[in-house]
Amino acid sequence: MEFILPMLLIAFALIGVITLAKSVRIVPQQRQDVVERLGRYKRTLNPGLNVLVPFVDAVRTKVDMREQVVSFPPQPVITSDNLVVSIDTVLYFKVVDSVRATYEISNFLQAIEQLTVTTLRNVIGSLDLERALTSREEINRHLSGVLDETTGRWGIKVTRVEIKAIEPPPSIRDSMEKQMRAERDRRAAILNAEGHKQSQILSAEGEKQAAVLRADGDRQARILQAEGQAKAVRTVFDAIHKANPSQKVLAYQYLQALPQIANGTANKVWIIPTELTRALEGMGGALGGLSQMVGDVPTQEASQTASEVEREAAEAAQAAAAAAQEIHDEVRVAEAQATGNNAPKGLPAPEPVAPDSLVDDPARHRTLG
Repeated sequence: MEFILPMLLIAFALIGVITLAKSVRIVPQQRQDVVERLGRYKRTLNPGLNVLVPFVDAVRTKVDMREQVVSFPPQPVITSDNLVVSIDTVLYFKVVDSVRATYEISNFLQAIEQLTVTTLRNVIGSLDLERALTSREEINRHLSGVLDETTGRWGIKVTRVEIKAIEPPPSIRDSMEKQMRAERDRRAAILNAEGHKQSQILSAEGEKQAAVLRADGDRQARILQAEGQAKAVRTVFDAIHKANPSQKVLAYQYLQALPQIANGTANKVWIIPTELTRALEGMGGALGGLSQMVGDVPTQEASQTASEVEREAAEAAQAAAAAAQEIHDEVRVAEAQATGNNAPKGLPAPEPVAPDSLVDDPARHRTLG
């Protein structure tokens, strides 16, 4: 009896501890516990301290209410152009109703995986390879819509579906790399051609502008040179017009310019003023009359006629020298008036011209003739 009483006390203490443990339940944050009473759903335990009926209430499942991430293994999928590609997907979901997630589906994670694979095969099967590689956003939206509609009955919310990788076969990858390389080479060639074309256009534009500027500069230079020459001629003409020279002065200036005109070897035609030609015609007529008179007189009177001709030639030479002196004086007066100075008081006389040089010089006769 002495040992029975302590044993009973110990047994009652253990039963009390076990009962307390069964009746008190502490649920952490972001978790819900589904409680069944005698095999039937009773209630859901929220985070915090909860009391259960011991040996009657039992926790069926502990549901994590946080958003979860599941990465599925690569799945082979056939595209519409009969190419097998391997696709990796990532699924983001969260449980919004722990009771339905517990009782509506036995294993909601496996169900989501299988639903994702079948939906992905349906979506990729309607697309070719190129469109499947460039339409990831469209595929993600379609998968998210189908999964959300189906898993909503299970108390699960699919927040996002992402495709990690789409791996085509090795031969297709090689072909795609070659195609991409060819496309890049084509773009590089086009860019080089465009750059060369642009450089040629710029060079042509520069040459055009340079030619235009050179032509404009040449035109301006010619215009300025012509204006300068015209101004110089106008100045000389105005000076001569103000001086009002006589015909003798002009004839004298022309006689001074005759040696320069005759200096060229290609000069065939000379222009002689009218006054000079009239004077030469008068001298030629006088000499012709004298020769006729000499032919008509008898032989014994030829010597007397020759002496008279020499005397008249000497007088004509002296008259020509006086006329030249007068012309020289008028030229100096005209030059002085043109420059604005007064006429010189003493004018030097020109060098005397020998009569023989005017009459007997064959070269002078040839020049004047």
